[in-house]
Amino acid sequence: MFGLEALDLARVQFAFTISFHIVFPAITIGLASYLAVLEGLWLRTGKPLYRDLYHFWVKIFAVNFGMGVVSGLVMAYQFGTNWSAFSDFAGAITGPLLTYEVLTAFFLEAGFLGVMLFGWNRVGPGLHFFSTVMVAIGTLISTFWILASNSWMHTPQGFEIVDGRVIPVDWLAVVFNPSFPYRLAHMVTAAFLATAFFVGSSAAWHLLRGRNNPAIRKMLSMAVWMALLVAPVQAFIGDLHGLNTLKYQPAKIAAIEGHWENVGDEPTPLILFGWPDMEREETRFKIEIPALGSLILTHSLDQQVPALKEFAAEDRANSTIVFWSFRLMVGIGLLMILLGVWGAWLRRGERLYNCRPFLHLALWMGPSGVIAILAGWYTTEIGRQPWIVQGLMRTADASSGHSAEQLGFTLALFVIVYFALFGAGISYMLRLVRKGPQLDEGREVVPGGPGQPRTPARPLSAPGEGLEDGETDSLPGRN
Repeated sequence: MFGLEALDLARVQFAFTISFHIVFPAITIGLASYLAVLEGLWLRTGKPLYRDLYHFWVKIFAVNFGMGVVSGLVMAYQFGTNWSAFSDFAGAITGPLLTYEVLTAFFLEAGFLGVMLFGWNRVGPGLHFFSTVMVAIGTLISTFWILASNSWMHTPQGFEIVDGRVIPVDWLAVVFNPSFPYRLAHMVTAAFLATAFFVGSSAAWHLLRGRNNPAIRKMLSMAVWMALLVAPVQAFIGDLHGLNTLKYQPAKIAAIEGHWENVGDEPTPLILFGWPDMEREETRFKIEIPALGSLILTHSLDQQVPALKEFAAEDRANSTIVFWSFRLMVGIGLLMILLGVWGAWLRRGERLYNCRPFLHLALWMGPSGVIAILAGWYTTEIGRQPWIVQGLMRTADASSGHSAEQLGFTLALFVIVYFALFGAGISYMLRLVRKGPQLDEGREVVPGGPGQPRTPARPLSAPGEGLEDGETDSLPGRN
């Protein structure tokens, strides 16, 4: 298929499916915490505004959560179907870690999700808030175990190899491997930022169309505060993550920087832009700043950054891809910081909600968090190549050995099904966003209970109600 070998198609298939999957859990993580904050603010202040926002975003959360579960099932199966050699080699570590994720996080989320979605009129406010918090914690626990497994593949420790298989000998060392804390913090913060810009973009869309009400303004205000406060923190975490990667995966850093060789004892320059050419072993058309690479990556001017030519050709990642995916991620991060600072400046003149250039930027920045997550994920995973487990197993040795025809056929099926299924789900979610939050003040509350109005009878009926003009939200508020 397109001249690609079986291994290439297996990698493309995994990259395609995980690119869809990673988007939904990221938004789920952020929205779950956002909902917990909204409900907590409502309970503390009694302002209906927060309750209305909760009702609005919980519908979108439900749809997004469902798509995340469906796409996640495919990922688990692929370890056995396409990467069985890897599962046989490292399954004693990755298998239990993924099982712990199901036993702790998924069961916790599943246990409280029903109360969160459908218990508004059936349980007390304290129990409902507790359920929302438990779902939010469940998403973070899930992230913990998934990132522990993935980080171990980058910086493995706490194991021994017996009869050609990895055997865990120290689970604390396995879980808390050297790169895990940085990856966990980086991913969770990225999920919060992606959700904030999704929320802020939704608010900007409504404001640009003249729908200026307290709920819409609060959405934008909270999103801008998140950008102002958290985006710089994410940059700091990214710097720490880079230092950790330099220590444990120097070849990845060399590929990200497009840096081929050091000159004498001179500090390493920072290549801003260029085109890394893997065949010619040079970065063409480069624009660089002398010594800045050493300053950023080693925090000194007397240390050099490892160069690609210091590693065997077969041990180098594709610098052309990771060079640009990393810069895309960083560029988006800088735009996030810029938007947060601009929003803080506009607050002084009370122009945050009517400055159209700012609102247009906020609107177009809506998918930026998701794009940055994908760019970062490509950087870290492609940058690890040719290893599937760093220093222990090469990706070429991890596949199941299917033919190119088989993998090409299943990849085509995945593309068709994913775009049809998740395309419909995303379109429906955006339709909910376009509806916008409905203000509940002064509206009569219909009691809950079986068969009563606005009490969903089926799990997926909650997101579907209240879409037509004049209809009410599916989750009634309290007076």
